[in-house]
Amino acid sequence: MAQDCVIKRNLRVCVSGGHQNGADPAYVKESYKLGEKIAKMGFCLDYGFSNSGVMGAVARGVMENFEKNKDKYVDGALPIIGVTTKEYYDLYEKDEFLENISEVVIEDSLEARKKRLLAADIVVFAPGGVGTLDELAYDCVAMQDGFLQSKPFIIYNINNFFFHILETLKELASSGFAARVPFIVVDNAWALEIAFRLINARTIECADGMEAYANARQLAYEMPYFIKRKLSSNLYVEDLIAEVDNIRQNGTEVQKQYLAGEIDQAYLEKEIERMYDRLARNGKDIGIITDKLSDLKKRKKLI
Repeated sequence: MAQDCVIKRNLRVCVSGGHQNGADPAYVKESYKLGEKIAKMGFCLDYGFSNSGVMGAVARGVMENFEKNKDKYVDGALPIIGVTTKEYYDLYEKDEFLENISEVVIEDSLEARKKRLLAADIVVFAPGGVGTLDELAYDCVAMQDGFLQSKPFIIYNINNFFFHILETLKELASSGFAARVPFIVVDNAWALEIAFRLINARTIECADGMEAYANARQLAYEMPYFIKRKLSSNLYVEDLIAEVDNIRQNGTEVQKQYLAGEIDQAYLEKEIERMYDRLARNGKDIGIITDKLSDLKKRKKLI
């Protein structure tokens, strides 16, 4: 791949999440950190134009951290673009925050709105309701069927919010009904920043469909290695990326094999960790189901 294909502009991040706060205060708190990381990276936010809930928190995180990161934005780059339809735009009571959004794009339909948002370089899914699930399914179908160029999809898995959804997607793939989507799953803002830095260094603008898909899968595969290395060193993520690239390009066969083994080991360790988490969550679900069955039996006896 030619060097001039590497992106040298501000990447755009599409974030899909809820317009409600959710029952756990962590959803809004961590979503604000998502916006903060977007601004820190010099990325730009494309979102569904909201001043409330998870989406409002993300936008505030970008807005309130834009000025101190302004030097990272190229001339003319807009930190936030709100994309909505006239019907939804009219629903919102316009406050000072919404009036300060860099640009608002009014599309004719929800379909056009989705397509405009998917023009971003990175797609992030944060906790939300059925609208978020709709966009997640739409984006997966569009990418799977070739209507959307493959790009990094990040699941911001705050408090394991997406656990059952990820399990369902795995089941669909293992049952032969869908291709595997190379999601990068992050559990906190610290890991999210590593993912952003890795994507910023690895994203290639002019990759074709198959190459873009391969790049996205490689990003998801390498992510646990960079998290593991970052936890055990004071090096910047960019230095770790340069180290890996140098070994791949100039290292001996022994060094290359060792690196490949380390990356595979980190990936397997993360999968094992998620397996244990899955068992714990399934055990909790069984407990909930048992309690519900007991309650239903009691109610049945009263009839």
